[in-house]
Amino acid sequence: MRYKTILAVLGVNHFQEDLKNAIALSQAIEAHLSTVIIAMAAPPPFGSYAEAISTVWLEERQGDIDKLAEQAGTVKEMLKASGLSFDVQDIYTEFAWADEDIAERALYADLTLVGRQTGRDEDLCKRVLDGALFQSPAPLLFNPTDQAANLTPRSALIAWDSRPEAARAVQQALPALQSASEVHVTLIDPVARSSASGEEPGADIATYLARHGIPVAVDVLSSGGRPVDEVLKQHAVDVGAELLVMGAYSHSRLRERIFGGVTRSMLETARLPIFWSH
Repeated sequence: MRYKTILAVLGVNHFQEDLKNAIALSQAIEAHLSTVIIAMAAPPPFGSYAEAISTVWLEERQGDIDKLAEQAGTVKEMLKASGLSFDVQDIYTEFAWADEDIAERALYADLTLVGRQTGRDEDLCKRVLDGALFQSPAPLLFNPTDQAANLTPRSALIAWDSRPEAARAVQQALPALQSASEVHVTLIDPVARSSASGEEPGADIATYLARHGIPVAVDVLSSGGRPVDEVLKQHAVDVGAELLVMGAYSHSRLRERIFGGVTRSMLETARLPIFWSH
């Protein structure tokens, strides 16, 4: 299976870098690039001043819609010059509905791409995660760098914890992993028991990958009391990983939002592309 349709989600205010990198990635794997550019409407005014400022609010909304149409035209011009097969959709939506709008488009993509500029827009990024990652079957590639992500990496790292989310991420990342010269299955403080990682942690997933012709090494690491995300990020540097594959939000999403967690920390601090699945 190859990634034949890439969905790139762009914010209306800042998108040039994300679009450039999405084009480069799609060109490298000869994929169709489906692009969605989004503007989220400001909430309507409430209270005693609502009537007085409603006209201003309506004018602002119309200005946002006009800007969205203009930016969508810019996206189309950039894509026409790329030589890619592409389509462009612009969405003017409310914050509460944006995840559903994104999820609807992600249903027809092999992979949703989130670049650095979209990732820095906290509200938009939250809606993309809720929609593309949790309400569609497609995986998500988050690229926090200023360069195009590489789906044919020389070295890749898998954060393995024997959970369904991690297994799904590995399965959906197989086209990228099969192109790698080395893949590091990384376990941190694993527990050797039949109900979790098996008697030899990492052996089962390594065998699975080897059957797909993937050159795999199992790295069992001790956290030494350090946060898991810090251990993962340092090991990625040590092995020269160009792609990190991991399951997203192993705990409840509410718990992750309140207390953080590995997924949230990686989203905020990672320095290499992350292939996520849920």
